[in-house]
Amino acid sequence: MNDRDTVVVTGFGPFKEFLVNPSWKAAQALKEAGLGEKFEVHSMEVPVSYVKTQQIITELWQSLQPKFAVHLGIARGSRVLLLEQSGRNRGYKDRDVCGFCPKSCMEGGPEKLHSIINMRAVSKHFKDTGMDVLPSADAGRFLCDFAYYCSLYHGHQRAAFIHIPSSGCLASADRLVPVLQTVILTMLQQLEDGEE
Repeated sequence: MNDRDTVVVTGFGPFKEFLVNPSWKAAQALKEAGLGEKFEVHSMEVPVSYVKTQQIITELWQSLQPKFAVHLGIARGSRVLLLEQSGRNRGYKDRDVCGFCPKSCMEGGPEKLHSIINMRAVSKHFKDTGMDVLPSADAGRFLCDFAYYCSLYHGHQRAAFIHIPSSGCLASADRLVPVLQTVILTMLQQLEDGEE
């Protein structure tokens, strides 16, 4: 019998110049590194397609029923980790790899959903450590925002979206993964503290 809580970590598939998306490489490395004895990590690659992203995220919440889901995406030009607080249902403007752009993520859903995790508090936790971890209020109105909203909707707000840097020292997996582990474990601790 497995009494470990499930945490799902997703990264995106190929997109533009990223033949292997760094967010997917980070998700795979997190699965391999793990999150300690209490958590079983599942990693999933999400295509840069609105329709397939919605199907995969809906299915992961229904089939795996994780305690928490963490979605990773690339923040072009960024040198820091950005912890997204909320996802938006409408306002998508960019087409995916299939040339599709939806009007909304969830028909009839609220305009905005917030994570149960207080991202400002999580980032504050790292302020004195020298780690570049900042809260963000705008996930970008593309697949990152779409995936996040979908996960917040189906996971009853038990999700996080982390934009990982495309440059700087945290862009390398060996530096990034330990920081991601610490950030995610801090989120999980906040989640557990809120359940008590």
